[in-house]
Amino acid sequence: MKALTWQGKRDVRVENVPDPRIEEPTDAVIRITSTGLCGSDLHLYEVLTPFMTPGDILGHEPMGIVEEVGAAVPDLQVGDRVVVPFQIACGNCWMCLTGLPTQCETTQVSAEGMGAALFGYTRLYGAVPGAQAEYLRVPQAQYGPIKVPEGPSDDRFVYLSDVLPTAWQAVEYAGVPQGGSVAVLGLGPIGDMACRVAQVKGAGRVFGVDLVPERLNRAKERGVETFDLRSFDDEKELVTAIRDRTDGRGPDAVIDAVGTEAHGSAAARMVQNASALLPRKLSGPMAERFSVDRLAALHTAIELVRRGGTISISGVYGGMADPMPMLTLFDKQIQMRMGQANVRHWSDEIIPYLTDEDPLGVDDFATHRVPLAEGPDAYAMFQEKRDGAVKVLMQP
Repeated sequence: MKALTWQGKRDVRVENVPDPRIEEPTDAVIRITSTGLCGSDLHLYEVLTPFMTPGDILGHEPMGIVEEVGAAVPDLQVGDRVVVPFQIACGNCWMCLTGLPTQCETTQVSAEGMGAALFGYTRLYGAVPGAQAEYLRVPQAQYGPIKVPEGPSDDRFVYLSDVLPTAWQAVEYAGVPQGGSVAVLGLGPIGDMACRVAQVKGAGRVFGVDLVPERLNRAKERGVETFDLRSFDDEKELVTAIRDRTDGRGPDAVIDAVGTEAHGSAAARMVQNASALLPRKLSGPMAERFSVDRLAALHTAIELVRRGGTISISGVYGGMADPMPMLTLFDKQIQMRMGQANVRHWSDEIIPYLTDEDPLGVDDFATHRVPLAEGPDAYAMFQEKRDGAVKVLMQP
């Protein structure tokens, strides 16, 4: 089959690779009909290269048709239409039953000290072949895949794999009170959808911050009060502008949907780039022990949120030696929640919103739809924020 493979920093290629097959009784194999390009994939494209191996198959946002089912997967049949969550979890361990499938004790990558295995996401998360391919082997298929009805286009359901539950959890973790206010830093796919989720869940005011005109316009058209970073000389001006709309206090909650790709520290960027250029035997240990993130978005969130407010982090950070303003966090009595989205924990709450009325705007959420063969160009376009690219779907 054909698949998008990682070959090096900013080097993604379409290659022929072996077809997946049933390896365990709890496996299924699906034929992928749509698969997303995620902002997290860009971390592999540039920042997290020390943890990648040439030939790794990328991608973790798939849906498709079941082609084959293992003997221990009673609820799936060949021909079922399914969405596959980005994490791999058993559904039966203590963590899964507690609502934390991202910490699944069956698939935890304990050798790396990490949580549940993820599709297409570095050796830290199991180096499981990813979903930007024609077919996908799905481990733990007795729990993971979400069956969806025939009829509507893939766009209606494909975001259940990652975007929707990640945005949903970000808003839940933010704890925005009914009629309250939330600021979303970063209006890429997750931040954009988090704004929409906050609105349908009763937030009174939603502020969105970005510096890409197309992203700002998308959010503004849906009633978000937008702030263009390019219009401010520094962070303090931005913070003041939003505080002025919240009686001088700041919003009740701030969602950091940016993560380590934020603009900011040149020194941190230098460390990231240096580790990516080292030989693999050195780059991995260096990144694990000494990596430092660009924390511009997180520091802005800490400064912006009101006293006693909540910060919810959905953007991915990978540094192990990050300086944090602990005095400010303590003094402001800030609550902070974060983590990979627990997809199956939220999916049943989300599905009722995927109706013909489409309150979350999923049907036209994608800005680009491309064949898998154009995947390398799509990565470059998305990374460079060209052509209004906010969300890219690929069709094998």
